[in-house]
Amino acid sequence: MKKNNFGLVFLLIIFNFQTIVFSEIMLLTGCKNLNDSFIKNEYILDFEKSLMTRNYVYDKKTYKKHKTTDLSIKKENTLERFMYEDKNLILTDKIGYPQFYTQIIFEKNSPIINIKTVINGEEAISKISTCSKVEVFEKES
Repeated sequence: MKKNNFGLVFLLIIFNFQTIVFSEIMLLTGCKNLNDSFIKNEYILDFEKSLMTRNYVYDKKTYKKHKTTDLSIKKENTLERFMYEDKNLILTDKIGYPQFYTQIIFEKNSPIINIKTVINGEEAISKISTCSKVEVFEKES
């Protein structure tokens, strides 16, 4: 009987030291932009890595419009930006800091994506996209 208790205690000790880490990934798909058209436009927010990944493919009309002003434009692209949480908002890192910068703003479980633009201390927030589907996944590691 004592051998069985020892084995049970040993397993409980091992199990208690094993930790399971949960983190979330928020996936926004079918995002319709107010200015441009896309074949694919999705955002992946990985809270464990503090990383926002945007995958998109321009449609022909939008690609042609951007290609005339910027030869480095690609029809299909992936962008990655660091992100952080501030109160109930999720913000990407600042692009163009300090006098002029922009940030993409998300809210957890919200299909609306906003952009924050700051010029010489004057701040403006405007809607840039609405997504058709928002999913939050628990990632176990």
